[in-house]
Amino acid sequence: MANHKDITILKETVKPGESKTINLEIARLHTMTRLKIPIIVERSKVDGPVVLFTAGLHGDEINGVEIVRQLIVRKINKPKIGTIICIPIINVFGFVNKSREFPDGRDLNRVFPGSKSGSLASRFAYYLLKEVIPHVDYCVDFHAGGASRFNAPQIRIVPGNGELKQLSDVFNAPFTLYSKNISGSFRSSCDKLGVKMLLFEGGKSLDINDEVTQEGVNGAKRFLKHFDMLSPKKKAKEPGMPTIYIEKSGWIRARHSGLFQNKAIAGQFVEKGEVIACITDPFGKFEQKVKAPNSGYIINANDAPIVFQGDAIFHISQ
Repeated sequence: MANHKDITILKETVKPGESKTINLEIARLHTMTRLKIPIIVERSKVDGPVVLFTAGLHGDEINGVEIVRQLIVRKINKPKIGTIICIPIINVFGFVNKSREFPDGRDLNRVFPGSKSGSLASRFAYYLLKEVIPHVDYCVDFHAGGASRFNAPQIRIVPGNGELKQLSDVFNAPFTLYSKNISGSFRSSCDKLGVKMLLFEGGKSLDINDEVTQEGVNGAKRFLKHFDMLSPKKKAKEPGMPTIYIEKSGWIRARHSGLFQNKAIAGQFVEKGEVIACITDPFGKFEQKVKAPNSGYIINANDAPIVFQGDAIFHISQ
């Protein structure tokens, strides 16, 4: 861990004991309206780790935004030691449009490390890595499932990294999935720059789920307590059951198009052969039962009322 004396982001310096909101402003809307991304920095007078909490990398994943908002409004982001940086909405353009991508059509989470003179999304990736990440020791990045697919609260880490596994044990989400870094992702770039990241998934796009929110907030408090950063005024909820590690999982896809009636919820354990959904046509001609191909945990469930043949409808541990 580095010795963080002065933290300077976008030419603004935050000294120990100071609080500051720094606005990252790279581009405007086509209406010339300024769009600012607030970077909220809270520093203790006592040196310690720098932890970054981020959300809204995909603009429609609002549940993560709510988790980071709660960390701020409940003053969990005021550290006993060290520094806590919160960026509740990275992709503010997508958030305005309630869409996953940037206005240039690109997925921000596939363009890292970005370019100073590239596409709009690429420029944001570049400045995030150049201005913020060099100060950071640890990061928790909050996401949600896309396209009506609801994720059970889970942490994702790369396999074979003992420190990340320890941090995942500390965070103690209901599930921890081993998943490799994806080329062009924020997580992959942070890993290359030596930042230890936990990626949190929970809930679905364009939705706020209170249970998922509380899992995220409680995990963040345990994470901070582990580094002795949690304010004495705040209490971290003791973990219940230890996180369930999932090394292998697979998607169940719809064999027919039709009305989708989900009978299994995310987080549920199902037995092999158990009926977990029904797909029917609107005219009463057929009804197809969807059965679990193996016993395992449903870690993602499709909440859409209509599905098409080939759609991913469940993600199940194997």
